[in-house]
Amino acid sequence: MKNLLLLFLVIILSTLSLRAQHAETGVSGSVTDENKEPMAFATVTLFSLPDSVMVKAGYTLDNGTFALSHLRAGNYYVNVSFTGYETFLTSEFTIAEQASTTLPAITLNPVVTELGEIVVATTRPIIEVKPDKTIFNVEGSINATGDNGLELLQKAPGVIVDHNERLMLLGKSGVSVYIDGRQSILRGDDLANFLKSLQSSQIESIEIITQPGSRYEAEGNAGIINIRLIKDKSQGTNGNVSIGHDQAEHGRTNVNANFNTRKDNVNFYGNFNIASGANENFSVFERTTPDQYVYQYKTELNDWNNYSLRTGVDLTSGKYTTFGILFDGYRTDGGGESSITTDIYPYEDGPQTSLLLGSNYTDKMDQSYLLNGNYKYDNRKGTILNVDLDYGSFLSEATSDQPNNYYDPVTGELVDVKAYASSSDTDIDIKTLKTDFEKPFAGGKLGTGFKLASVVTNNDYIFYDAIDDTLIVDPNRTNNFDYTENVYAAYLNYSRQWGDISVHLGVRMEQTESKGVLTSQTPDNGKTVEQSYLDAFPSGGISFQLNEKNAFSLNFSRRIDRPNYQDLNPFEYILDELTYKKGNPFLQPQYSNNIQLNHTYKSMLSTSLSYSKTTDLMAPLTDTASNGAVFLTTENIADQDVYALNVSYPFAISKAWNVFVNSGLTHTHNMSDFGEGKTIDVSATTFNIYMQNTYSLPKQFTLEVSGWYRSPGIWGGNFATDEMWAVDAGIKKSLWNQRATLKVSVSDIFQTQRWSGTNDFGELQVNANGGWESRRLKLSFSYKLGSNEIKGSRRRSTGLEDESSRIQQN
Repeated sequence: MKNLLLLFLVIILSTLSLRAQHAETGVSGSVTDENKEPMAFATVTLFSLPDSVMVKAGYTLDNGTFALSHLRAGNYYVNVSFTGYETFLTSEFTIAEQASTTLPAITLNPVVTELGEIVVATTRPIIEVKPDKTIFNVEGSINATGDNGLELLQKAPGVIVDHNERLMLLGKSGVSVYIDGRQSILRGDDLANFLKSLQSSQIESIEIITQPGSRYEAEGNAGIINIRLIKDKSQGTNGNVSIGHDQAEHGRTNVNANFNTRKDNVNFYGNFNIASGANENFSVFERTTPDQYVYQYKTELNDWNNYSLRTGVDLTSGKYTTFGILFDGYRTDGGGESSITTDIYPYEDGPQTSLLLGSNYTDKMDQSYLLNGNYKYDNRKGTILNVDLDYGSFLSEATSDQPNNYYDPVTGELVDVKAYASSSDTDIDIKTLKTDFEKPFAGGKLGTGFKLASVVTNNDYIFYDAIDDTLIVDPNRTNNFDYTENVYAAYLNYSRQWGDISVHLGVRMEQTESKGVLTSQTPDNGKTVEQSYLDAFPSGGISFQLNEKNAFSLNFSRRIDRPNYQDLNPFEYILDELTYKKGNPFLQPQYSNNIQLNHTYKSMLSTSLSYSKTTDLMAPLTDTASNGAVFLTTENIADQDVYALNVSYPFAISKAWNVFVNSGLTHTHNMSDFGEGKTIDVSATTFNIYMQNTYSLPKQFTLEVSGWYRSPGIWGGNFATDEMWAVDAGIKKSLWNQRATLKVSVSDIFQTQRWSGTNDFGELQVNANGGWESRRLKLSFSYKLGSNEIKGSRRRSTGLEDESSRIQQN
């Protein structure tokens, strides 16, 4: 990897040296919206006069500035455009030889069309490909109707949701999920549950960032998925209400309402959502060891009631200062009931020796909330200061009852009864302080900041043997696990543009101090694990606008993934009589070095080629235990190499037919040696594609057909997966002068969303498959209230980021 970094720096330095030999003849300027907020990625096109021939095109940077260089002296004008805003044309200006012309500040105003008493703005494309990210605009997607957040991510470009509801991006695990610029307070199972509690009616867009800079948290091997929630941008008081229902064997219903009140220097906003429903899934596991063959069939029915509230207020003081307060909370109440049939044999095709009928009845409550206070200073000249103070809390309470009855497979006689029960409570508190500062420096932009984070977790687990309807505590399986972690981080970055070349370099330092204490009712089972480590995370990139059609960029970053808090917890959770899960207090963080080359053609066709090297990769493993049981745990399985090629292309076949295609080719190689014949040396080349067709029909109808395919690949450390695919279709009708929208769709039309695969580790071989109620009929209705006259609102990126994302409950 050192050679790759050296090559990366040589490319930057040599390219800058070559370009510095050319004279700077060009034009520069800045673009803001109607609120004087900088507009990033506005399209800037230069035309010559008097013939109005296009000479060069570019886009604005994050701070709203642009620069077009290496021009000939002459007379020109500039066209500036951005979806949803009126096109701006400058007056004629002259560029002298070897001189740079700076244009007056440019302000874009939103497109507004009066229809009676309402206002309609233009519609954004379903997919936007930007130099630093890809944006999936959920509001424009019909097939997003009735989807929850996790189902939407399955449709996002380059994103994979596996059968355990874990996320992968460009073939890599270790994805950091952000909500409106801050990482979620949850991870693992609870992140999946939270994403399922979000509804498509709440989500504006999904941003996919594969190479975050040093300002972002170093957490996240694969990159960042940022979910932007809808926050109304209109003057006055306005809002939206929606209701949706989807039906398979079981139904799901959600109701959502959001509002925004903006007057003078005060903006008050909120969103409330209620969702309830049920879903049934099944799984089949065949497990073979030297002395046993087990065939297990499991059905599980889960139901839930979700409630979420997000509300805040922003107060503008003077021209440059804004104060804000944000509350974000949710609660989930639910339960599950599973039925497990297990046939036990001495070997495959041998005589059955036992029949096990088991059940698992669970009740669970999860709740979390975030309080954020924030301050922003922006002098509109490039000097910006952000300060965030956060407190977050997560609480989970769960109970489980597991009766297991053994029968003689020949006579049907009840032979043995083993019954268990358990209760688990998790309480996590997170406090953070974060500052970010940037200002113009040496012809570019200098950024710096720091973050302090403190995490305290408490986990209680009580395991019972149920004997004659009496619960007796098992001291060998009853524990308390306390974990504390403090992270001190600081970063420095610098970016500058030289004509057609833009360069950014940065480094982030993070010091981590952690301590885990396991207290057991059996003193010999107690453990204490302490860790302290300091890491540097460099990042950098160079982008080059070759001409008006072709742009290139090369990016490098080093990143870290720390263990989930619950993955460190050595509790043994009983999933069923023959399967349990336990944590690993000795897990080490995994580190990855990533390099990615990108090419964009006509700001539409985007191609990326990347390589990632991960050391101490954390991955789930399945291994054998006593009495024919198996256990699931997480281990550092040594090294992983991932090569990925990804292509995205939104295009129009006709005026009424728009298409988006995203395809990827990934090669993954996992390798490790645990001794005693337990080795991992697996590789796979995986192809995936997502395609969406949108048809504009007469009378304000819109039809959408989409589908995805994923070829065989690798899940976790050594689970070889088979192919999966699905097709969705839906139709949308705009009503009442586009104030209301009705959507109907069907997901997984051919019911092909079924997972399967094999695992071979040591003396254990596993074949497995499963599925869920993936084919669903979905219906939703939404209605807009108040004015639609757009006025910009502020996005909040809080400090409760890296730490909160690692919460996981079993």
